[in-house]
Amino acid sequence: MSQRVAPSLSKSLVAGLAAAALALVLLLPTARGEEYPVFWTSPTPADQTKFTVPMGKDVSITLAAATSVSLAAVHIQPLSSIPKGARFNSADGGVAKASFHWTPKKLGDYIVEFQASSVEVSAPTLRFVIHVVPYEYSLANEKVARWGFVLKRAVVRAQPKAAARVVTTLATATGDDTQNLVLAIEGVDRSPTETWYRVRLPILPNNTTGWVRAGYLSKLQTTRTHLYIDRARKTAILKRSGVTVFKTGVGVGLPYWPTPQGEFYIRSKLTNFNDPFYGPIAFGTNARSAVLTDWPGGGFVGIHGTSLPQIIPGAVSHGCVRMVNSAIVRLARLMSIGTPLTIS
Repeated sequence: MSQRVAPSLSKSLVAGLAAAALALVLLLPTARGEEYPVFWTSPTPADQTKFTVPMGKDVSITLAAATSVSLAAVHIQPLSSIPKGARFNSADGGVAKASFHWTPKKLGDYIVEFQASSVEVSAPTLRFVIHVVPYEYSLANEKVARWGFVLKRAVVRAQPKAAARVVTTLATATGDDTQNLVLAIEGVDRSPTETWYRVRLPILPNNTTGWVRAGYLSKLQTTRTHLYIDRARKTAILKRSGVTVFKTGVGVGLPYWPTPQGEFYIRSKLTNFNDPFYGPIAFGTNARSAVLTDWPGGGFVGIHGTSLPQIIPGAVSHGCVRMVNSAIVRLARLMSIGTPLTIS
């Protein structure tokens, strides 16, 4: 004989069983093997990921989370306040999506945390570290270079920071009484108001570089010429944007007064000489003789004409580069101060 459940008990019994079933669904691992019924999914980065971003550049983090509970929606949100100026957008759903965008303006380490939740159940909290570093960039290549005048006496340091070792100081004028200038190789932005340039220096040993605050220099100017001196072939070649526009034979230093080798720049342009020995035009460089350091001005290497064209090409000088007068005049029409100089 079959038994019947009393009508007054059937509704409460059904409701209790339904609640128990829902609780069991929320607590049991999903069929996909997830530990939680709310879980992070691709393309979410792994917990404790460290993002290294240059100051002033955008960092983006894309998040996604899902749930194994039918008809439930997932919500993603920052667990704590996000950095000033950052943007966070999210869209709820069975698969929720969110994005974090930020352009940092100050160096340091910043922590951001995110939570994904549904029906009072959450996935494990994600914690990311954003490591903001100085923004570094190149200012020179074979086709273009940048230089600036020294506007006030400048302290040059070994690293782009005020506490770094002092390498030298730069005066506003050269020994030829022209305005001093330096060739910039690369730049570093440490804050929106703090920029440093690594520059070539007019000191010994040759090829020394150092860092100077941008505020000591004029606005950087651009040049697309590059002069190449080949000591073995005794030639000078000027290129503009990588294309040869000038070539001539030259005189270089004698073996015991060698023309220095390395990367330099054209520092000054001088005209109207009374002494024909130097020709009609001379260019001063930041290169210096390593053996004639007691010469006036410190033994700086020049590029100039000559009253003795018959000695060109050859090893004939105390380290300066000589060319016939017609060639130096042509070069002066094509090459400006600030031009990079490679001596090989």
